[in-house]
Amino acid sequence: MSEPQQIGRYNVVGEIGRGAMGVVYRAIDPMLERTVAIKTINMALDPGEMEHYEKRFMIEARAAGGLNHPNIVTIHDIGRSGDLAYMAMEFLEGRELKSLIAGGEVTPDRALEIAAQVADGLAYAHRHEVVHRDIKPANIMILGDGRVKITDFGIARMRSADVRTQTGVVLGSPRYLSPEQVLGKRCDTRADTFSLGVILYEMLTGQAPFNGVDVNSLMYQIVNFTPPPPSSVNPALPPMIDLIIAKALAKSADGRYADIAELAADLRHCRLAGVPAAKAPAATDKPHMTATAAPDPFADTLPASRSDDDARTIPNELPARGLAKDFDSTVATMRLAAQTGAITDPDAFAKTLGISRHAIDALIVEADTVPITPKPAVSQAAPWSTLDRRIFAIATAAAFAAGAVIVFI
Repeated sequence: MSEPQQIGRYNVVGEIGRGAMGVVYRAIDPMLERTVAIKTINMALDPGEMEHYEKRFMIEARAAGGLNHPNIVTIHDIGRSGDLAYMAMEFLEGRELKSLIAGGEVTPDRALEIAAQVADGLAYAHRHEVVHRDIKPANIMILGDGRVKITDFGIARMRSADVRTQTGVVLGSPRYLSPEQVLGKRCDTRADTFSLGVILYEMLTGQAPFNGVDVNSLMYQIVNFTPPPPSSVNPALPPMIDLIIAKALAKSADGRYADIAELAADLRHCRLAGVPAAKAPAATDKPHMTATAAPDPFADTLPASRSDDDARTIPNELPARGLAKDFDSTVATMRLAAQTGAITDPDAFAKTLGISRHAIDALIVEADTVPITPKPAVSQAAPWSTLDRRIFAIATAAAFAAGAVIVFI
């Protein structure tokens, strides 16, 4: 499809980017003589998918259009132009937070200020009953003057919205999902708090708190693992940051900040107390996981317990996979693999199960030291004594004599 010259009253200058729902253009509003960003969706696509996209598009327009805050992108206009539905919004001159994190360009002091501004915008949205549900670095713009703008309310949920998310459907970027989103539960404003906590962790350490070789292992880690404190990755960080991150990333929504405005206040207080000016380490995909006692995936609350990653013990409980835990659990699988010699590559095996290498080593040592109990021999009767043989011989002779008498009579 060729680039349109005009969308509504807006003169298209060029393309900014593309997404699943359409194209974003840079355009000029001739009436107000200002540059705008035009987000579009093509209404001529497959009708079955188009209805879904159009509803999401209208939800975004209503959600973001009703919000007027310095840290939220401003929506100017929505309309229809031929086969295109469009939304005109303020044009942002800046960079995505995603690229700043990847380049290790965010200092701890700046990270706290960015997160505080994002929390300010989200607090305003939450007061207006809008939950973003897809907070991630790609949806946060850092402008040249230092201001922070939240964009893309495309999967936001409003209490008054006519379009509901189908039960069990997970929306959002997997790495930044909250545990309740992973489990397909209904989420509230505290899901945004968790996502912002993940972003803050990345900015401060240069590492993602949750990672995995695939989406399933990533989601398992979000529900079952607690990342190490940021100060253990970046020792220059003060202890207060560890406490803030731990509260923002609590597995149970009830354990997080009840109001994200409280998170913003704590971040600014921590910043005033002093944080290092050095840049955060460059981003890396290497996960730093700490195994925790696994919660019931279907429970209403999720415990936020933690244990040391280098503990040389096997986790006591890991979730069963459908049968009795004694016979069908991750622990049972690990122990059986160790005892049968199936673990040829401990590192790969540990990575596959998402568990500490030390736990695998402990299992192998345990398997090597468990004595092999021989099968019990078939029980046999004790040999006869001399007296037993004499009694048997006399009884046999008597039996023959009695038989002869009966025959001759």
